[in-house]
Amino acid sequence: MSENILKPQVNKLLAALPTSDYERLVPHLKLVSLPTRQVIYEPGEPITHIYFPQNAVISIVTNMKDGSTVEVGIVSNQGMVGIPVILGGETTTTKAFVQVAGAGMRIDADIFRAEFNQGGAIQNLVLRYVRAVYTELTQSCACNRLHTLEERLARWLLTVSDRLESEDFPLTQEFIAQMLGVRRSGVTVAASALSRAGMIRYQRGQINILNRKDLEATSCECYRVIQNEFARLLGNQLRCDRL
Repeated sequence: MSENILKPQVNKLLAALPTSDYERLVPHLKLVSLPTRQVIYEPGEPITHIYFPQNAVISIVTNMKDGSTVEVGIVSNQGMVGIPVILGGETTTTKAFVQVAGAGMRIDADIFRAEFNQGGAIQNLVLRYVRAVYTELTQSCACNRLHTLEERLARWLLTVSDRLESEDFPLTQEFIAQMLGVRRSGVTVAASALSRAGMIRYQRGQINILNRKDLEATSCECYRVIQNEFARLLGNQLRCDRL
């Protein structure tokens, strides 16, 4: 087994699999580079591969006819990209692309679907992950309608930080505005408020979280609801000795 093949264990979903199930996937997994803005799949086009990010962050977005964009999902080393493949479809209405560059493991969609359909540990783990993602989607819908931009921005920054497992990451205000589906001027005002309060520092497209405790307190309750659901459904599975 090559050194590169062993690297997927930094993806927590893969690492949580029992050894026998993991080893069945190993011959089909390929370590790939994921540069910023690389498109993983487009709306209406067949999803040919499943991705398990390591240190990359991938955004799932919905595009409107007028060109506006809003993020509906965010995936890093806690999960997988390509869920529609195991839910009975080869295409989807969303677009997936790399938000923060890194690496990940890739597997042919047909091969992974066949493994999933066998049932057992792979199917059980992935379905728990899908359940957690469903909670994230539904909670985000309510959040976008009911909470202030400052609260939403705090929640989003915390989520990106969790996915990257870092307090420092590269993001422009323009990009954040696109992901939140708001005007850039609104993000500027909200980010300035968080900065003045000493929670974050924003310089030249780089975000630094300075006071996570206060940022969590500023965020709406949606952040904690989503975190708790991921922990409830996947907490034990995502903590394993092979990480």
